[in-house]
Amino acid sequence: MIFEAILLTIITAATPLVIAAVGELVTERSGVLNLGVEGMMIMGAVGAFAAAQATGSPYIGLLAGIFVGALFSLLFGFLTLTLVANQVATGLALTILGLGASGMLGESHVGAPGIKLPAIVFPFLSEIPFLGPVLFRQDLVFYLSIALIVGVNWFLFRSRSGLKLRAIGDSHDSAHALGVEVIRTRYLAVMFGGACAGLAGAQLSLVYTPQWVENMSAGRGWIALALVVFASWRPWRVLAGGYLFGAVTIGQLHAQAFGIGIPSQFLSMLPYAATIVVLIIISHNRRTTLINTPASLGKAFVPDR
Repeated sequence: MIFEAILLTIITAATPLVIAAVGELVTERSGVLNLGVEGMMIMGAVGAFAAAQATGSPYIGLLAGIFVGALFSLLFGFLTLTLVANQVATGLALTILGLGASGMLGESHVGAPGIKLPAIVFPFLSEIPFLGPVLFRQDLVFYLSIALIVGVNWFLFRSRSGLKLRAIGDSHDSAHALGVEVIRTRYLAVMFGGACAGLAGAQLSLVYTPQWVENMSAGRGWIALALVVFASWRPWRVLAGGYLFGAVTIGQLHAQAFGIGIPSQFLSMLPYAATIVVLIIISHNRRTTLINTPASLGKAFVPDR
């Protein structure tokens, strides 16, 4: 029973990381580097919580989180794709803006009782020992995260549109010469990444901790960015990496609860220390990284230049 409870909390902690990372993966596959995942996630969280409070429906809250994340990503898209601003600087600015704006917009919701997204219970299947509660008694966002991994993997490697998107990420000039609409495709990829970040934020305020707390994303957007590199831009590896980081996050919480004689500050920093360690390990295998990294990642594209 204890192992089952720990696994359930790991799933809840890993789900927003998986969703945000798979959205950013699609964005980066198109050649766009959006470092504003943290800002879009926290804006999705406050938007979802506010909408759920106003309507009494957590499902409308989910839709609002998705909409806010996609809308916020359009600002990034306009600045970087239309005005050709620096993608790194714009992404960082988007995160700072999101953190500040969410704190201001969510001030009136601090301390308000949350509306939790209910679990979807599958008759009979949910009664299976261990597997039932883990797989067949989860909230909608968990099932959406699995569907996103399957769908994105199919889209990128089994569809013509996915082939075009990867071609843009590898060489936007060549793709443009072949008649592919580079800017339009990148706008759609950026919006998809923003929508996923918004959905991840909605999961935080409607499932993980159904309440609004300022800065409740707590660096998860940065972990999602690291997950994309950790996964070598492959959707299934994002799923595995998300659950690995989720396990580290939950592991340090349980270690504190069990009273292990390690400073709580050290345990709290473990998820972020693990992120740094993973990136260091990956950086040593430069050949694999270069093979999988989209060649046009972070490079601006202007057709008439």
